[in-house]
Amino acid sequence: MTGKELNAQDDCIFCKIIAGDFNTDFVYQDDYVVAFDDISPQAPVHTLIVPRQHVINLEDNPDPELLKHLFSAVSKVAQIKGVNESGYRIIQNNGRGAGQTVFHLHVHVLGGKRFSEGMA
Repeated sequence: MTGKELNAQDDCIFCKIIAGDFNTDFVYQDDYVVAFDDISPQAPVHTLIVPRQHVINLEDNPDPELLKHLFSAVSKVAQIKGVNESGYRIIQNNGRGAGQTVFHLHVHVLGGKRFSEGMA
């Protein structure tokens, strides 16, 4: 860690998962992030990568070092989930208008199927 407090929020489901409140199985974890499967998967592989530090989204000005670790975990999770060669999509919803429903920065890694071209 960077020495900063994790700033866990009592009402944040991801902070509770990180704290171990739900006995969630982590697909991957290191000092900066945890990864776990989404409870409502949108693809055969749908894993969330979440910083241990509570950051709302990119507008919360996360530490660049934290972002580096967050995005470097993507390829590690893709390998673990077996989609690194077939391909995968990453999504980061930033704000209510973009579909963010849990206000703790996170990245979705989706794979295991062929996605349509385009973003919508």
